[in-house]
Amino acid sequence: MSAAAAIVSSLKEIVQVVLPAIFLAALIHLFLAQATIVRGQSMQPNLRPEERLIMEKFSYYFHAPRHNEIIVLDMPESPALIIKRVVGLPGQTVEIQQGRLLVDGHEVALPQALQSDLEALAAGEDLRPALGLGALHSDFGPVTLAEDAFFVLGDNRDNSNDSRSFGPVHRDYIKGRIWVRYWPLTRFTVFR
Repeated sequence: MSAAAAIVSSLKEIVQVVLPAIFLAALIHLFLAQATIVRGQSMQPNLRPEERLIMEKFSYYFHAPRHNEIIVLDMPESPALIIKRVVGLPGQTVEIQQGRLLVDGHEVALPQALQSDLEALAAGEDLRPALGLGALHSDFGPVTLAEDAFFVLGDNRDNSNDSRSFGPVHRDYIKGRIWVRYWPLTRFTVFR
């Protein structure tokens, strides 16, 4: 076999292996899942700065975001992806009165996973006011959400740029939901 034939054979093999791999990776990234990083403190204590996450995109082709899901937003005015929690769905009325989140007039409790993180952090001390959970300093709303609009909040509500500042989020800006925290390994979590 000549040197030229060997090079052609090697290039052919590379094309047969590498191009399909790149194509599959691009499909996964575009339609199924994508890695992302937590930026800022707005989702503490549940998500900490610089944690690595996998955003799942596939399920939102079949259903809209649901209450308490942690979602990823791609807002036009933001250079980076934004991570927040869904607290209000289309057609619902959301308001905050004296630090309590109300949806359609009913108080909404913290998600169980967040409550567990708070209890672990507190170790006998109430950190809720320091973290801004249930201790908002101002009232908000009421706001009735339009069709395809969602109300999102950060878990660290006193330190979060969320729907209280940029308004309800249109469905088109929601790119997926947080599925897995894979780094650090000691905090590995599959979110349901």
